[in-house]
Amino acid sequence: MENHEYSVGLDIGTTKIVAIVGRRNTHGKIEVLGVGTAKSLGVHKGIVNNISQTIQSIKAAVAQAQASSGVPIQKVTVGIAGKHIRSLQHSDYIMRENPDRFITDDDIDKLKDQVKQLVMLPGEEIIHVLPQEYKVDSQGEIQEPVGMHGTRLEANFHVVVGQMGSIRNIARCVREAGLEMEALTLEPLASSEAVLTKEEKEAGVAIVDIGGGTTDIAIFKDNIIRHTCVIPYGGGIITDDIKEGCSIIEKHAEKLKVNFGSAVPELEKDSTFVTIPGLHGRPDKEISLKTLAQIVNARVEEILEMVNTELKAYGAFEQKKKLIAGIVLTGGGSNLRHLRQLANYTTGFDSRIGFANEYVTNDKSQHLKGPEYATAIGLLMESLKIRDKKNVPEKVEEKEEAKTAQKIEVHTEENTLQDIVSKEELAGQNNATRRNKLTIGQKIMESVKKFFEEVE
Repeated sequence: MENHEYSVGLDIGTTKIVAIVGRRNTHGKIEVLGVGTAKSLGVHKGIVNNISQTIQSIKAAVAQAQASSGVPIQKVTVGIAGKHIRSLQHSDYIMRENPDRFITDDDIDKLKDQVKQLVMLPGEEIIHVLPQEYKVDSQGEIQEPVGMHGTRLEANFHVVVGQMGSIRNIARCVREAGLEMEALTLEPLASSEAVLTKEEKEAGVAIVDIGGGTTDIAIFKDNIIRHTCVIPYGGGIITDDIKEGCSIIEKHAEKLKVNFGSAVPELEKDSTFVTIPGLHGRPDKEISLKTLAQIVNARVEEILEMVNTELKAYGAFEQKKKLIAGIVLTGGGSNLRHLRQLANYTTGFDSRIGFANEYVTNDKSQHLKGPEYATAIGLLMESLKIRDKKNVPEKVEEKEEAKTAQKIEVHTEENTLQDIVSKEELAGQNNATRRNKLTIGQKIMESVKKFFEEVE
């Protein structure tokens, strides 16, 4: 299989690293060819804090993905998150040199490149420059300016910024794992590609991706990205709370959370207990599920209050900015029982759990449609988009060459026709001249005849 036929998404998370290989089928859906997962040992709250361990984890995940897919992995699209991520709004414009020509993708790229030259805080680097709305001369609220005519091209941008050191560390880990980083994508944007519908993005929706180390948020309205942020708390801190609150080891705390955890204590019975085995001959522990739910609830409520703060910062409670489609919860943390009910109550918005059902096709990959794989699937989709864009120019060039050849043929035919017409016209003119000359000769002969007749 040729390299351009498939793409790879690499999710470097706090709890696990996922490498997923796939391609787009004839119906436009994602066909997963292989997947590899490895425990993430060198990442804390979305930030690499141990280079060598992260490299080993990436290698393990990629090797597994290569083995299951049967294809070599060279280029990957990588996700980034972490508390160092921030976003800002910026407006900029360019004056076009040839306003008589219509606006092209090159003009938009030129405007984006100009925004990328913005001076950030020391140690920061721009990750994404996302256009929101365009303005051509005096006409505003344009979503697609390509093909229009105008002198001044202006746009509002959502700019995502991160710490240069964190970005460089991710790039180094990928490079030393023997891979090439094709693109770096903000994780909530990738997750939104996998689980949100176009209708939700148009109506207004917030995706809340609860990972192991962070909770990532992206807000869409009118099919435009409006707000992004990263909260430095995720499912991992809930596990830590259970470990401390119940005085048990991390492995048991994680199992308790996954198998018995609940976000709403009122829905648990006081009389229900779960037994945790003791360590090295020590007596077993019995833990009330209601007590467990109270520990979980305290931390989940704190995270949801932070989500609420971000929704207010965007203006989600204003009529014009209202999120009609509510909230979509995804990420491994969204598997927590009764989380959706608590989110509805805390935020006042309807919510659902986000699965990648709409975009992933294979029946054999049903487990990959779960919310815990949303980011990895989204990164794969982003990688496929990049490949599609790279393939388009080649097709365009072929079409342009064909058009040019046709133009040359038509031009040649036109020249031939013009030559024929010119020759015909010239021949006609010569014939007319000849006719004129004969007429003059005849007149002279008639004059001579008349002269001799008069003499006689």
